[in-house]
Amino acid sequence: QEQLVESGGGLVQAGGSLTLTCAASGIIGNINTMNWYRQAPGKQREFVATITSGGTTNYADSVKGRFTISGDNAKNTVYLQMDGLKPDDTAVYYCNAAGPRVLGTPLWDYWGQGTQVTVSS
Repeated sequence: QEQLVESGGGLVQAGGSLTLTCAASGIIGNINTMNWYRQAPGKQREFVATITSGGTTNYADSVKGRFTISGDNAKNTVYLQMDGLKPDDTAVYYCNAAGPRVLGTPLWDYWGQGTQVTVSS
């Protein structure tokens, strides 16, 4: 059974750091990208960061320079190092694993259950 399990969320003061981990298991097929999204209360889910199987990364402008995504292909695990956290970073963070894309849309993807990150001012 396909499963993504996130961990590492918590409460931190502004300026602090957290590292999120997402471990994928049971996924048959090549994972093209592993991604982090987040959803703050009352807001839509938004893209945070992505890493391809080849190691190429991309970030939302709001986190660029503060967050770092990395991955271990052998373990099907992706990490999100979050430094310089701000209260606006408070959200539930979701891991996503996506397969090959056709016309920009992944043929399949899976989501984790989410992990809460709360940044106090």
